[in-house]
Amino acid sequence: MVTRLNRDDLEAIAERAPVVSVVGDLLLDGWWSGAAERITREAPVPAVDISDRVRSAGGAANTAVNLAALGARVRLTGWVGDDVDGRALVALLADAGVDTAGVLLLPGRTTTTKTRVVVDEQVLMRLDDVGEDSLGSDDLDALLAAALEARRGAAAEVVCDYGGSFLAHLREALASAGGRPPLVVVDAHDLAPWRILRPDLITPNAREAAALVGSAGPSPAGADEDRVAWVQAHAGALAEASGAAAVVVTLDRTGSVLLTSTEAGAGEAGARETDPGEPGPDREPVISHRTWARPGRESNASGAGDSFVAGLTVARASGFALETSLDLAQLAADVVVRRFGTSVCSTADVIDALHEREDAAWDLDELVRRLDEERARGKRIVLTNGCFDVLHRGHTTSLAEARALGDVLVVAVNDDASTRRLKGPTRPINPVQDRVGVVSALSCVDYVTAFGADTAVAIIERLRPDVYAKGGDYVPEMMDETEAVRRIGGHVAILDYVKDHSTTLVVDRIRSSLASTSADAQEQDDAAEALP
Repeated sequence: MVTRLNRDDLEAIAERAPVVSVVGDLLLDGWWSGAAERITREAPVPAVDISDRVRSAGGAANTAVNLAALGARVRLTGWVGDDVDGRALVALLADAGVDTAGVLLLPGRTTTTKTRVVVDEQVLMRLDDVGEDSLGSDDLDALLAAALEARRGAAAEVVCDYGGSFLAHLREALASAGGRPPLVVVDAHDLAPWRILRPDLITPNAREAAALVGSAGPSPAGADEDRVAWVQAHAGALAEASGAAAVVVTLDRTGSVLLTSTEAGAGEAGARETDPGEPGPDREPVISHRTWARPGRESNASGAGDSFVAGLTVARASGFALETSLDLAQLAADVVVRRFGTSVCSTADVIDALHEREDAAWDLDELVRRLDEERARGKRIVLTNGCFDVLHRGHTTSLAEARALGDVLVVAVNDDASTRRLKGPTRPINPVQDRVGVVSALSCVDYVTAFGADTAVAIIERLRPDVYAKGGDYVPEMMDETEAVRRIGGHVAILDYVKDHSTTLVVDRIRSSLASTSADAQEQDDAAEALP
């Protein structure tokens, strides 16, 4: 399956405007920025002159705001204190278009706040104000009633459990009550107790996944492929422990990995028929899709997980395949980590990000400079090339495999003239701008450039990749590029051959279908003319 996210997909989500119920822990984020030019007399610490105060929704409230910004109609259930911070948070939610009928303002309670003190975009400290969060039976009953009302007619329900106590009291009731939406997503620090809900999707990070299966987890400093291999090795345990139909493990800089044990990625979002937690030889989960992150500065990443969950949920609730939904989730997170503070990714932001990827075939000189920077950071560069005229499963499988050979994947796309020389006078079907745009939109691709030669020898000599990868229908000895790669000390990798998937076969099937349709139409015309 080719999963290319495009503007039409995003506009379709906004048009469908799925109703999403969010229930979870609410908090208010604060970002106090200023200058520090002196040390205090009281202690050897900097004195910060605050010049700017920004408040934003945090926790489940941030997930709700991101969902609304991506086109969902959001109903939020949770509680805050009836204090200045709580009322400020409810106002922020209302301004973002979130339905706050299910948000309780509780007198005598303290709204949880997390305030960062920032100097020159560097967080110096975080001040957490967390009050007592145990609630009385009346408040818990009111929250349960609100949650059940919010899920009425909803396309999806998202549970955001960051350790607050009230969700533990609601968990069993949510699991046993009727009116379950077609899609249930759980985003929780501790996922094991939510097995009772039989979620359709869970979204643990590496630490949460490790805790779920009782493992040490993948090393944060480990190679990307080692971290992905850890997820695959624990796929069965993750599905069993969580009871989830599909598992998306987020690996920060490594991207994300989708584990499914059925055809969960295809078709419309809907309730499943079997319990994925049931063991069986035909139910062992496998990695069915993955994304590659384009990370920003670590200090900017607050709330990126909320944007990820929102993108995944709104796309899936709109009927898109899990793979396409995951691509939107990754893109939303990539947008947010490039901003400072707790940020929100909107439909317009994603469209802009897609345009950036689709419009820019890298100038070769600029690409050389960028790859030098990547090498200086210890990155392994992989290069592949081709015409990529009609993108199909063979292309996407090979590109994902090529990306797995290193840290950065560069794709060189033949321009129209060289494609015509290589493939014949009827090709290309799509102009180079479109082909570059399609390849750029794949999450496994980091850089795309166009070139006009019949071989990639000159590109190899300029870019000096560590690995040059080509499809399984080649052998090193038949390629002009092999000697160029060896001269620069690189390695030639031949990718697995994907049988029965080629552009020629796709074009032939299309032409055959058109010819058959034309013949049928002619027969109908002939029959009509023969009527008296």
